[in-house]
Amino acid sequence: MSNNMAKIAEARKTVEQLKLEVNIDRMKVSKAAAELLAFCEAHAKEDPLVTPVPSSENPFRDKKLFCAIL
Repeated sequence: MSNNMAKIAEARKTVEQLKLEVNIDRMKVSKAAAELLAFCEAHAKEDPLVTPVPSSENPFRDKKLFCAIL
C-alpha cells in the first residue's frame, strides 16, 4: 500500500510540473540561434577575447623586470 501511495504522490508531482511547463513561452531554435548570433556580432568589439586589448592598456601583461647589479 505504501508503494502505491508513493507512486500516486510521484505522479501528482509530475502533473504539477507539467502544468507549470505548459505555460512557458518557447521559441524555435533557429530564431534563438539567430538572435544569439546577432547579439554576439553586435558586442564583438567590446569583447576582449575577440578583439584583444592593446598591450599598453592591458593590466595583466608581463612586466619586464630589469636586473640591476649594485
